[in-house]
Amino acid sequence: MKYSLILVALLSAASLVAQTPSSPQTIGNLDKIDSLETKVSGINTKVSTVEEKLASIESDMASMRAPKKIVREGEETLSEGADVRISVTGQGVAPMNTTSPAQAYALAKRAATADAYRLIAEKVKGVRIDGQDLIKNMMVKRSTVRTSVKAMVRNANVVETTFKEGLCEVEMEIVLSHAQFAH
Repeated sequence: MKYSLILVALLSAASLVAQTPSSPQTIGNLDKIDSLETKVSGINTKVSTVEEKLASIESDMASMRAPKKIVREGEETLSEGADVRISVTGQGVAPMNTTSPAQAYALAKRAATADAYRLIAEKVKGVRIDGQDLIKNMMVKRSTVRTSVKAMVRNANVVETTFKEGLCEVEMEIVLSHAQFAH
């Protein structure tokens, strides 16, 4: 039994060595190699398609992680290389107990300037609003709304000051650039 197994192994090895390139088995092996190459190229195509889809998903995820810029119609946005000009008009009234028209003008102008600064701060930084209602017996007894602005305004320019019938108006503008806010 041992000898028959050895004989079969030797005959198989001899038949493999004795094959010539023009034998039918070699042509069959080349056909197998061609079909394997076709399968491998198909797999490579599928892998490249999967890689493209993965890259597309990664770019979509990166865009989802990026902060969204909400732009309202008619609202300017601060972008690199472009300046935004904010223009406001503050109003102020002189108190009744002034000693002279010059004092009335000065106090009204100061109030209008402060109002203009507040308006610029509101446009740039926004307004904080706190509200509180006191309700008793299903009726509003007291309603309180408080607004506040906290900002630093620099380089605002007074464009024009007018004083008519006790009302002073100060037109003020500020130019904002991207470099002022990019840290």
